[in-house]
Amino acid sequence: MPTTAPTPPPPHRLWLKNPLAAFTANNLDAGGGVVISGGTIAEVVATGASPATPCEEVFDAGRHVITPGLVNTHHHFYQSLTRAWAPVANAELFPWLKNLYPVWARLAPRDLELATTAALAELLLSGCTTAADHHYLFPDGLEDAIDLQVQVVRTLGMRATLTRGSMTLGENDGGLPPQSTVQDPDVILADSERLVDMYHERGDDAVIQIALAPCSPFSVTRELMAESAQLAERLDVRLHTHLAETLDEEEFCRARFGLRTVDYLESVGWLGPRTWLGHGIHFDDAEIARLGAAGTGIAHCPTSNMRLASGTARILELEAAGAPVGLGVDGSASNDASNMVQEARQALYLQRLRYGASVPAERALGWATRGSARVLGRESLGEIAPGRQADLALFTLDELRFSGAHDPVAALLLCGADRADRVMVGGTWRVLDGQVPGLDLDALIAEHSKAARRLVAG
Repeated sequence: MPTTAPTPPPPHRLWLKNPLAAFTANNLDAGGGVVISGGTIAEVVATGASPATPCEEVFDAGRHVITPGLVNTHHHFYQSLTRAWAPVANAELFPWLKNLYPVWARLAPRDLELATTAALAELLLSGCTTAADHHYLFPDGLEDAIDLQVQVVRTLGMRATLTRGSMTLGENDGGLPPQSTVQDPDVILADSERLVDMYHERGDDAVIQIALAPCSPFSVTRELMAESAQLAERLDVRLHTHLAETLDEEEFCRARFGLRTVDYLESVGWLGPRTWLGHGIHFDDAEIARLGAAGTGIAHCPTSNMRLASGTARILELEAAGAPVGLGVDGSASNDASNMVQEARQALYLQRLRYGASVPAERALGWATRGSARVLGRESLGEIAPGRQADLALFTLDELRFSGAHDPVAALLLCGADRADRVMVGGTWRVLDGQVPGLDLDALIAEHSKAARRLVAG
């Protein structure tokens, strides 16, 4: 007689109870807390209420402000090895790059592993649960750079969109990077397809996703841009590049292609919802309307834009036009930090300079959460709502900088929060009491710092 398989027990339910405050990114009332079950948010508990179903575990969140896990849409992990390097500390983008390219060309696999670990750990400690990295340097010996990054992401338990970047237009052909840093287009496209086949995950709970990311108009050929767009459509993955970051780039596009940046983007098949752009500063009114109509996303990088004096992106207008807008910390060499909650603060203040003091702190937190998730095509992330992934950041307001603060959510940005107390990814705690379990931070800092000194020494 056939037997019936036993019914598995229901998933463990954890109630993050009665937080000091909760920012949900969607105006839901989560004053009573959040219930986690099986890696997703099972219930959002209203103020004064209790969960509809009993929970096996309760965490008293009375000291904590709960937010969705922050999402970083643009980074260069490897650049954490060249923070605050004197020869470029006071340079604009093009001379900054010209000085740094030869240094970065010396990257070895262990250097990249250390840099990736340092960048991701710093992001995680700032409340970030998902990060997009734009890696476009593949010198001899570093051909498996993305494979290496996949392992680091998995070790730390975060989510990532790892982009297979590329450079094909070297100095000999009128581009900016040295020839030692460029690759053959056939090699780039073949490796891009390999990485998608090996690592790209689909579905709400995806941990690793792969995107295609030719570096910029001044470092790749028009042909590679078009071929990358065709490959991304065939493989159904996203596209990423730098665009309209500086006026120098605008002049380069006019001189080489006879087009402004958005015209160039459209000419190579990139103007659409599959694409998100790093920086996106120098657009005119008509270009903003076109980007919005196309659903092309923007990774706003306020600290980098101020650090390199590149300009101020017109984020409110881009959003109003329909373009998804998120935040990126950019590479540490143009930001010198990998801190997402600080990046939200910078975004708030930079956009207030352009649009006025009425831009609310909650809007900047929205860019760092739900907005960034939309930019990466991850609708299951970036907000606190039933069915969404249980990616959460919990901040305390116990330090002197918060003393006297009345609005806990606004205080995160206005008073300058810089470190999360707890961070959860997919229902698993990845930061506890301000520490990453299993990571020897002192040892990482020592080896990472040693590698940084060796890299710039040549």
